[in-house]
Formats: sequence, C-alpha cells, structure tokens
Amino acid sequence: MQKTKGLKPNDTVGLMAPAGPVNHEKLNKAVTALQEFGFHVKVGRTCHLEYRGYLAGTPDKRAAELNAMFSDQEIAAIFCLRGGYGSPQILPLLDPQLIKNNPKLFVGYSDITALHIYLQQECGLPTIHGPMPASDLIDAAPFTKAGVLQLLINSSLTGAVMNPPGEKLECMIPGSASGILTGGNLSLITALMGTPYEIDTKGKILFLEEINEEPYKLDRMMTQLAMGGKFADAEGVVLGSWSGCQSDFNEDIKEIFNEILAPIGKPVLYNLRAGHCSPMVSLPFGAFVKIDTDRSELIIKEGIIQ
Repeated sequence: MQKTKGLKPNDTVGLMAPAGPVNHEKLNKAVTALQEFGFHVKVGRTCHLEYRGYLAGTPDKRAAELNAMFSDQEIAAIFCLRGGYGSPQILPLLDPQLIKNNPKLFVGYSDITALHIYLQQECGLPTIHGPMPASDLIDAAPFTKAGVLQLLINSSLTGAVMNPPGEKLECMIPGSASGILTGGNLSLITALMGTPYEIDTKGKILFLEEINEEPYKLDRMMTQLAMGGKFADAEGVVLGSWSGCQSDFNEDIKEIFNEILAPIGKPVLYNLRAGHCSPMVSLPFGAFVKIDTDRSELIIKEGIIQ
C-alpha cells in the first residue's frame, strides 16, 4: 500500500460526482464548506450534470473526470460530492496505472465504497472513509469536520480512534487482531461479490456500516459475506453505524451480528460511529490498525500519509 501526501492550507482539492447529482444550491454550499477548510476548490463538470434523474452524468463522463482529477497536478486530494448510486458503474472505465502513478487522498463513503475497494486493490492507494461535502459537510458537527481534516493533514496520526463524546465503542467478541483497515457500506460490498472488484479481506480488519435496511436484509447480506469467506479471511471486524436499521418487531441487530460472527471466532468491535451518522468518525482505509477488545479500542498503528 502506497502512502500519500498530506494537505496544506491553500492546497487545491478536486470536487467531483462519481455517483448521484445535486442541485446548484447544494453544490454552492458544498464548495463553501471545503473553502472553509482553507482549500481552493476545483469543481468538476460532473457536479453540474444529471442523467436519468439519479446519476451525475453517464458512466463514461464520470470515469473520465475521476481519471482526469488523479492526473491533474494542481489537485492534492479528491472529494466525492455525495453518494447515492453509480460508483460501481465506472470501475471498468478507470485507468489503474494512471491512478497508481498519481497518488492522492480520496474522500467519501456509502456508494463510494466501490471506489475505496477499487483504489486499494487495483491501485494500492489508501483512502479516507469520511464525510462528503454535499451530504455531510454543510452544517456539519465540529467533531465531523475536525476528524476528516486531521486525517487529511496529519502525517503522524496514530493512536486510538475516538468516538464522539457519549458514544461507547463496545467489545462484541473478544480478542486481539491487527491488519490493514478496509471495508465500507455493507450493501455495496455485497453488491460487488462475484465481480472482478470483490473485496479481499485476507489478513485485514473489515469495517462495515449501513443505513435504513431492515434486520432481515442485514442478516441476508452478512450471511452472504460469511458464506463467501469474508469474515473467516479477515483478522477482525469493526461494526459501525446502523442508522434506521431497527424494525417494528424490535429485533436486536446486535444479536444478528453475534449469531453470524461468533462461530467464526474473530474479534469484533461494535458501535464505531462511522458511516451514515452525525457526528461522524473518519477512517484511514489502508492504515495498519489493531483491534484491542480488552480496552474496546481500534488503534491506528501506522497512518496513510508520508
């Protein structure tokens, strides 16, 4: 895994839409949110496009722009405008060698999980699972802003990943494990199963999160990952935010997770406030991390910035 350069004040960041579109008012607010970090913003054409009502342009236009932003020497990091749907469509159209030759920080989550997996596995690049300008940084909590900014600029960031105040990271299954941090949204990870871009969890710490899926759907997707060997291959699992995932029948989703994961015998942490939640923890995918269930901590041992 390569390491990338951190950002400095007045650096230029690229803003593009690899998935869903936004309106002009929200786009302007998203640009302002990045400018308030002290960055110049180069706004991609996909930020102004709409295709089929749910995509920010055709797949070839979105892929071409992401390739171009990696090759643009003025751009120090790339922010995804929002999630939605569309990132998996562009994976076959990306240029892995071009991207590998022009490493830079890349930020997003949710549907952007497909791009996290691609950049890590096809290009050897670390990425940041963190807030997106249009959906999260407008009026974001100070904790959310500080967390992603710290990952963008701090070359020596190590130590325990901190939850927002009042939120406890819990031990679900005891043990200790170390590995490269990977993962993202559960739906996207299962959607890539059986494709050339299927997640590789061998020797890694797998992070998962989801939003607005009923418990039986979580059960189905977790079972698919278990049957596909993804939990057995991983060194450990970190379960994140599950906003809107309870049902009217009050099933305890923790019980579902425990039933699937306990027989595998890998350490599991629960309730890392990363993903679809506010405040939001940002995570350095590609960092070497350790799960310590005795202390209920996820510890960054080696970061992603040079």
